[in-house]
Amino acid sequence: MENENKDVIIELIDVNKKFDDSYAVENFNLTVKKGQFVTFLGPSGCGKTTTLRMIAGFEIPTSGKILLNGQDIAQLPPYLRPVNTVFQRYALFPHLDVYDNIAFGLKMKRVEKVVKDRHGRDKIKKVKLSQKEIDEKVTRALKIVDLEQFESRNVTTLSGGQQQRVAIARAIVNEPQILLLDEPLGALDLKMRKEMQVELKNMHRKLGITFIYVTHDQEEALTMSDMIVVMKDGQIQQIGKPEDIYNEPANAYVADFIGESNIYVGSMYGDKKVRFLGKVFDCVDDFPLHEKVDVVIRPEDFKITKPEDGMVKGKITDCIFKGIHYQYTIMVGKNEVLVQSTKETPVGIEVGLSVKPDLIHIMKRNISSNVYEGYINKNNDLCFAEATWECDVTSLIKDSHIDEEGYLVDKGNKRYDLTDAEVTVEVDMNDIEISDNLEEGNITGEIIEMVYVGDHYRLIVRTEEEDDFAVDTEWTWNENDIVSVKIPKEKIHMTLKGELSKYEI
Repeated sequence: MENENKDVIIELIDVNKKFDDSYAVENFNLTVKKGQFVTFLGPSGCGKTTTLRMIAGFEIPTSGKILLNGQDIAQLPPYLRPVNTVFQRYALFPHLDVYDNIAFGLKMKRVEKVVKDRHGRDKIKKVKLSQKEIDEKVTRALKIVDLEQFESRNVTTLSGGQQQRVAIARAIVNEPQILLLDEPLGALDLKMRKEMQVELKNMHRKLGITFIYVTHDQEEALTMSDMIVVMKDGQIQQIGKPEDIYNEPANAYVADFIGESNIYVGSMYGDKKVRFLGKVFDCVDDFPLHEKVDVVIRPEDFKITKPEDGMVKGKITDCIFKGIHYQYTIMVGKNEVLVQSTKETPVGIEVGLSVKPDLIHIMKRNISSNVYEGYINKNNDLCFAEATWECDVTSLIKDSHIDEEGYLVDKGNKRYDLTDAEVTVEVDMNDIEISDNLEEGNITGEIIEMVYVGDHYRLIVRTEEEDDFAVDTEWTWNENDIVSVKIPKEKIHMTLKGELSKYEI
């Protein structure tokens, strides 16, 4: 245990960062070992840069500890921390050449040296580095970033990739224990970004120090990292090696964010058997009977077969050549399946699909509210769960109204035709009404589960099409009761998928 603690360079313990009434980072716990390449990965606004800034000292945690070599540095100013940061926009001095940009910090730096006072006694004094020491450090940094012949160049004449390397050299020349990189490749084109990924990994090996890297690019994270921290809404979703994150995602969010995935809502139909795509498949994960689960299958794990040899049948509706493989879209009933294969198969034909049990990943489905994918029809009604519901489409745009022709009009008088607009639908469990009068609701279903949770019952109502409604109610029902489901339109919350501008007329 003692040796393990010696290997730890930085530890974040119960770190929270609150802005006004909302948490940017919540309950963040992480241990980083010396020499690791750690990546914070997540979408914009997930808290990854805020976490990096707290490590750097640019933000102070609302609560929690940040331990560097066992010492709490949460309140320590940035200049007293043995860390340096590389920013996305480089922050180079345009009036200085490459050498002076890299040497700038060294010229300001004071180091402790033992000198003799007038009485011949040893005395510690802070002195500037000598020009020889600065030259040696700058030359070493230039060599690491492969810019040895560029020291006299004006930084404004360099390419984006070269400027990035100058920024990295300036950060490493002070020999930090930790190098923080905040989306440093974001401003580069695709080809340069891929080249810099390899170079950064090589630099990490040469330096042997800890890198903490922030990105929203999953490929960057998978390519360079020893450890990935996947974040969402300020919270850690999963920590692990790149191959573990990809092959064994902790939940549907991670599976969807890391690589391409087919994600379906399934139901357990027996001992290690799961039903999705209208069929029952063998799997290796065991969950209680009838439990609703998330089923994740990577596109490369499906195999295209003859129709009669597949576990399910589908029709190829699209094919894209990706260079090393073909990517097919196959419709199995109303479900879209993404499949990658090195073999070319014509569009429009019927095929079979098979998948091995150990390549079907089953995950617990956490229900905090009911979330569905739906669309708006031409009458401005909402369609989801194989039923049509009244809704208030003006909730999609603030201060909007419906004109005489049925178009949505915003306060700037822009008109929108929302026919077939895709939306994410969310309904709170308290807002769903069920009745034994089957004519009263929009859809009917069977109560497959009932759990008493303190002061009310939580029910799962499953429709014939296997859509689930989680309902909180104070009334007692019985499992296997058939009920109707009704949702008041003001209780239906919708979020438009994609850009609003594409529906403008």
